[in-house]
Amino acid sequence: MTERDAIATANRAHWEREVERNQGFTVPWLDLDRETIHQYIADELEPVPGSLFVMYPTSVLRDVAGKDVLCLAAGGGQQSTVFGLLGARVTCVDITEGQLEGDRTAAAHHGYQVDAIRADMRDLVGVGDSSFDLVYQGPSMSWIPEVREVYAEVARALRPGGRYRVDFGNPANHFLEWDGEAYRITQPYSERLFHPESGLYDYRHYMGDIFNGLFAEGLSIRQVEERPYAQPDSNAAPGSWHHQACYHVGFAIVAEKSA
Repeated sequence: MTERDAIATANRAHWEREVERNQGFTVPWLDLDRETIHQYIADELEPVPGSLFVMYPTSVLRDVAGKDVLCLAAGGGQQSTVFGLLGARVTCVDITEGQLEGDRTAAAHHGYQVDAIRADMRDLVGVGDSSFDLVYQGPSMSWIPEVREVYAEVARALRPGGRYRVDFGNPANHFLEWDGEAYRITQPYSERLFHPESGLYDYRHYMGDIFNGLFAEGLSIRQVEERPYAQPDSNAAPGSWHHQACYHVGFAIVAEKSA
């Protein structure tokens, strides 16, 4: 695969390094089982493990057995594990080969099949038109500058009546940092790009683009649910992922392609 631009090259390299570091988003979920997932879907699981906490809303996990599910820009053997254990036919698309290897590892461990395709979420090479009943995308939109490029590819890949689940952080709090006493927003709302020394490209997306872009592709919104990216813990170390979750909530959108 030839990288589309400098953004893809830099972000792929970043996530390959994260795979080597065993960063949290790159470690396959090998300790899940079908019974636990079904308990979560039925709201009978307490406490909810951190892995399933980020798989929301549970409406998109119901009745996926035998369905074609695309985990978009969601490599690492995490989301694909949930759908694989639920009996879906799973395809994973990720720009990072190390992440796709995590999907293969999880599939071999749990005993289901997975198709792993290395591609940019903005250009789904190898994904046919009207191929999927569900496209599930986790917190990956901040790595690309324009959400509508992804929406167009998703709309093409979805079957009529198919659903698309995608999540975002609150754009007002996108650049939030702990300063030793409190969380502060470090960049003006008018600034969209954060480009640290690591070379990563990290973009803020505005509400108008997030929602109007879906409508422009003929997708109708069926559900919106708010949830942080980790289980909130006010007793966690200030500035940590779980402590920040008390202050920074994201949201997931479930949209549907017209039949």
